[in-house]
Amino acid sequence: MPFPEVRTRRLRRTAALRRLVSETTLEARQLVLPMFVREDASEAVPISSMPGVVQHTRESLRKAAAEAAELGLGGVMLFGVPAAKDARGSAGTDPDGILNLAIADVVAEVGEELSVMSDLCLDEFTDHGHCGVLDASGAVDNDATLEVYAEMAIAQAAAGVHVVGPSGMMDGQVAAIRAALDRAGHDHVAILAYSAKYASAFYGPFREAVDSSLRGDRLTYQQDPGNGVEGVREAVIDLAEGADMVMVKPALGYLDVLRAVRESVEVPVAAYNVSGEYAMVEAAAARGWIDRDAAIMEVLVSTRRAGADFVLSYWAAEVAAKLPR
Repeated sequence: MPFPEVRTRRLRRTAALRRLVSETTLEARQLVLPMFVREDASEAVPISSMPGVVQHTRESLRKAAAEAAELGLGGVMLFGVPAAKDARGSAGTDPDGILNLAIADVVAEVGEELSVMSDLCLDEFTDHGHCGVLDASGAVDNDATLEVYAEMAIAQAAAGVHVVGPSGMMDGQVAAIRAALDRAGHDHVAILAYSAKYASAFYGPFREAVDSSLRGDRLTYQQDPGNGVEGVREAVIDLAEGADMVMVKPALGYLDVLRAVRESVEVPVAAYNVSGEYAMVEAAAARGWIDRDAAIMEVLVSTRRAGADFVLSYWAAEVAAKLPR
């Protein structure tokens, strides 16, 4: 008896059927909006390589955070752009530094309606642009950097942050931050570890966004793009050190790593849809080469499909406004 002809297209015939059998969903709560706040800005400053993204003033940041909460986003990730930088990144540990003030502003605005996250790294604050302090030879000093990260974590926690995001890729950074937070009575603050963070070419627009002073590269501490197993190993190490969640960054070029991490850990996994990925879509769409809205959704859905529980994306608010509530 012959088998009936297989018709896989039947379930694609109508929008309702496609929606019914969709394997991967995208909801506002699965999106986190990265935002930049500039210390010396009297008005929001557009970022030329990231159309639609700005360096906020403290006031415009509060307004954008309130809108994010209203849209039902999962959270915001805050980055500071200080007026002055030094070799140690002192503005990052200063309770009156722009990032710590911005954290307090946003928490006061949204309370617990939105997860307030903050980048915990020195690259925005150092005059050399590296993610840590330098030794006499000009190399990043891992252990000296951990001491500063611990100070930053306490300052951010004191400002009211819900989640800190150590992104510097120093060995032992999660353990040092967890210990510092716990000793200071901030054991309630969660850690989202940038566990698999690659030395990517797709961070270029971000460096404009934070007015980076980087000279050289970060190859000695960020991961080699060719290494996939290493990304999983870094995530497992961070969990052993006390991370509550882990991240893969960038997203699109590392969906295989994202899937491998998702299959190896039992905590929430994030992915960062980075500035270069954003800029590529925006640039191509501006020239009429691709369908912008469709491309944005494809980027985010594919990242979710690969295993991300939530995605950091500069499109988060725009996309959430279009999703069913």
